[in-house]
Amino acid sequence: MLLVVADAEASNCGQQAAAYPAGRARLLLTRRATALYLLAGAAATAGRARAAEEVEGAGGEGVVGAIKSLFDPNEETKAGKVLPKAYLKAAREVVRTLRESLEEKDAAGDSAKFRRGADSAKVSIREFLGGWRGQQSVAKEESYVALEKAIRSLAEFYSKAGPFASLPGDVKNKILDDLNAAEAYL
Repeated sequence: MLLVVADAEASNCGQQAAAYPAGRARLLLTRRATALYLLAGAAATAGRARAAEEVEGAGGEGVVGAIKSLFDPNEETKAGKVLPKAYLKAAREVVRTLRESLEEKDAAGDSAKFRRGADSAKVSIREFLGGWRGQQSVAKEESYVALEKAIRSLAEFYSKAGPFASLPGDVKNKILDDLNAAEAYL
């Protein structure tokens, strides 16, 4: 379909096509035709979205709200707070990987499988702390405080007992409680 639009446009713009080599003129025309095609599609979609939103009334945000949320850098949490999407993604990843590594320790007798899970948790913790430690936008959030508390508990245990020590049940339960608290605020 785009080639037909580009060929029709080429007949209208003979001067521009003559100024450039044949391949380049077709590329310029194809880009222009693609842009026109996308704009026409976006306009039609926006019109349908507005119509759908009017039908829905004030009950929800509709399609336009969904499209706006794709480009919004913030997201509303379960608690109703608006936080950066990148923070929420990183925090959820830490909760998921740390919880999985703690649960694998019990279920798996295979230490290699546990180490793989622990390595993924370690990477997600480093990324989280590297990106969000000291950020004023999230430093006082309950989820950040709970995650930092869980990570600190884990670090304190391994710094005292050594890197190959087995995690006792009370420390593990404390960390899981902190992870559950953090997840409740995310």
